[in-house]
Amino acid sequence: MSPMSAYHQFCPVSKAVELLDERWTLLVVRELLAGSVHFNEVRRGVPRMSPTLLSKRLSRLTQAGIVTREGGGQDVTYRLTAAGEELRPVVQALGAWGVRWIGEIGQADLDPKLLLWDLSRNIAPGVMPAGRTVVGFHFDDVEPKLRAWWLVMADDEVDVCDFDPGFDVDVRVVGALRRMVEIWRGDVDWSRALRAGHIDIQGTDALRSAVPAWFPPSMFAGVPRVLAAG
Repeated sequence: MSPMSAYHQFCPVSKAVELLDERWTLLVVRELLAGSVHFNEVRRGVPRMSPTLLSKRLSRLTQAGIVTREGGGQDVTYRLTAAGEELRPVVQALGAWGVRWIGEIGQADLDPKLLLWDLSRNIAPGVMPAGRTVVGFHFDDVEPKLRAWWLVMADDEVDVCDFDPGFDVDVRVVGALRRMVEIWRGDVDWSRALRAGHIDIQGTDALRSAVPAWFPPSMFAGVPRVLAAG
């Protein structure tokens, strides 16, 4: 930590903030709390963070005793220590506060890569059909090169593809990226978005009815929206 980032206060809040309020640091902790253990897994959750900066933040967290670095070569893993795990309710509280009091989502906040990563690692357990299932996503409110995405789900593995994986698509979700983000956040539910025509699910009747159960909303979906209520 550089001298410029130090508050030089004995207050424990200031000491904690000196470490945690560096740009991206809490989001890296968020990804580790969400189950990411490899460098590239963490990167998927912070796609706009440079690899160099991510390495620096992981090193800083390791030096501070928040993270342990295990293994070597291509098999390095990062795991939270007991001190890191104690940040779980802090991150959850921040997320809940953000849902309650910060309602605006700018166009620049809408990232299809991050959305598909969140969807892929939160698929409801035990609801997917046996064998391989391919879900195509088409977002009509973003630039052409970002419109088409695929989730290839087989057994316990899920791949996020921004190129055609070469498999037949079993079911397709079509609509605005903003609406899918709102569904993920819990701002609107699947049934409301479908009834309004904001999202269209294309496929057999069985698969169309199953998709909302495959992709439940985030852990913050149930947080009351104070701004919406007020």
